[in-house]
Amino acid sequence: MPVPTLILPLAAAADTSWTIDPGPILMILILGGLYLPRWWRVRSADGATAAPIWRLLSFLLGLAFLAVALLSPIDVLAQQSFSFHMAQHMLLLDLVPIFCILGLNKILLRPATRRLQALERALGPLMHPWVAVVLYIVAMWAWHVPAAYDAALENVTVHVLEHVCFLSVGFLYWWQLLSPIRSRFRGGAMGPLVYMVSTKIGVGLLGILLTFAPNPLYSYYEVRDGIFGLSAGVDQQIGGELMALEQTIVMGVALAYLLFRAIDQSEREQERREALEDRAEEQLS
Repeated sequence: MPVPTLILPLAAAADTSWTIDPGPILMILILGGLYLPRWWRVRSADGATAAPIWRLLSFLLGLAFLAVALLSPIDVLAQQSFSFHMAQHMLLLDLVPIFCILGLNKILLRPATRRLQALERALGPLMHPWVAVVLYIVAMWAWHVPAAYDAALENVTVHVLEHVCFLSVGFLYWWQLLSPIRSRFRGGAMGPLVYMVSTKIGVGLLGILLTFAPNPLYSYYEVRDGIFGLSAGVDQQIGGELMALEQTIVMGVALAYLLFRAIDQSEREQERREALEDRAEEQLS
C-alpha cells in the first residue's frame, strides 16, 4: 500500500536583488542635501538644544526606511509576495513620514515656516485632520481593490503613482499629529486618540478582509509560484495580519508619544506662568 505524501505548493526562488532606481535615489539625495546643512548651521549657531542629535538620527532613519522600501530587496520581493508588498506600503505610509517629521522642529523649519503656513491656509478645509483620516483610509482601500492592486504590479507608471499616493497621504496624515509648527487638535489627548482610533477601525476592516478572505483576491500572485513555499492564500493572510500588527504598534507608540509631549508642554507652560507671576510679585514688592 503506497504511503500518502504531503503535496506542498511549488516554491519560487526569492529575488533578493537591489533596485537601482534613479527616482528614489535622487529624492533621498535631495532631502538629505537640504536637511543636513540646515541641521549643522542651526546646531552651530543656536546650540545642541535647537538641533539635537536625536532629530538628525530620526530624519536619517526616515530616509533609510525610504531606501529600504524602494531600493532594497523588499521592492523586488513585493512583485513576488503580497506580504512584502504590504510591508512596503506600511513603510511608505507610516515609518518614512513619522521619522522624517520627527526630525524637524520650529527652528530647523524656520526658513520654510511661513511658506508652509501660507500653503495650509490656501488649502483651507483640505488641511482639516478628518480629511487626512478619510484620505488615509480611502488610499488603503482603493489601492487594495484587486483591479487597482494588480494594475500597480503590472504597470510601472501605476506602481509609481501608488507609491507617490502612499507617501503623500502618509505625510499629510502624520503631519496633523506631529507637526512642529502648531497643533491641529484641541482638548488634550482626546483629539489625537479619536483621530487614530477611527483610522485604526477603517484600516482594520481591510486587514480583517485580507486575513479571512476564503480565496486569494489578487490574480497576479495566483499565477506565480509563491516564495518560501507559501500559497497565494496563506501569503495574503500573513499580509493582512502584518497590516493589523503594524497599525496597532505604530499607532499605540504614536499615542504614547503624543501624551508624553502634551504633558511636557503643559509642564513648561505651567513653569512659564509661575515665572511670570514671580516676576510680577517682585515688581510690586
